[in-house]
Amino acid sequence: MAERLERLERAEEAVSAEIPDWSREKPQRVWDPGRKLLRTIRRYQYWRGKRGVIPFCLCKLLVLRHGFWSAVSGAEIGLNSTIGGGLLIPHPNGIVIHPQAKIGVNCLILQQVTIGVGFGPGVAVIGGHVDISAGAKIIGPVEIGDHALIGANTVVITNVPAGATALGVPARILPKLPR
Repeated sequence: MAERLERLERAEEAVSAEIPDWSREKPQRVWDPGRKLLRTIRRYQYWRGKRGVIPFCLCKLLVLRHGFWSAVSGAEIGLNSTIGGGLLIPHPNGIVIHPQAKIGVNCLILQQVTIGVGFGPGVAVIGGHVDISAGAKIIGPVEIGDHALIGANTVVITNVPAGATALGVPARILPKLPR
């Protein structure tokens, strides 16, 4: 068991919280709705800053494509969302990300996750290489540190430090286990 934990920790450290791994976003199959939705968002964000007729037409086409992939995947991710590179959404069904929320690089978001803004000022800021399990809700102006883990069906309404695990409703913060 201890050997397995060591292998998991080494694999976890291999994924950077600062340098995006763009290969994680590359579609693996012809039918890969989550990655196709991300590709559409990335292309729209690239072309929206350009001037001219061709970028204007491409942006209109990409808005239509975004609508298609959003409907197919069942995800609600805005075209102007601030998302770091290397985001992985293997099951995009039911994912809702507020356009003002900020997501770091190399994150993993599973199905039915909501990242939103609460009633107060500020937005949710997700650090690099954060794994967010199925059904988790991140609500309000909270900050989640690098390499954190958010458990399934957890409701996060307070800050989560780097390397910690958040579990429960409302979230309890478990510190990172010492080596």
